[in-house]
Amino acid sequence: MGLNLTDRGKAGTQRHVLTDRDGIPLAALLSGANRHDSVLFEDLIDAVPPIKRPSGQRRRRPDKLHADKGYDFRRCREALCRRHVAARIARRGVDSGERLGRHRSSALSRGSGAPVG
Repeated sequence: MGLNLTDRGKAGTQRHVLTDRDGIPLAALLSGANRHDSVLFEDLIDAVPPIKRPSGQRRRRPDKLHADKGYDFRRCREALCRRHVAARIARRGVDSGERLGRHRSSALSRGSGAPVG
């Protein structure tokens, strides 16, 4: 077996991937295994290439973004607000992880969103 990458201070890498509602990657970044997911949140959103729209106009970012509790920080919500992206982030200590998966799959089937993974 390899190293346990969940131990702090250990060597390794972590992949941060932003996908569309169908699971197709829109942006990806690598970081050290001991960095928190929310640290690269803004860089990951800025790495999304322009999205083609039927009207011919290009939108730089998705309309809304679904994320888990690891991104429930004021700086993450403010970053989305500055970019005019609706935040759908599970609240720490409020939403259960079981409900998030159910909500995410039903919400993504109705609208255009990009879950962060």
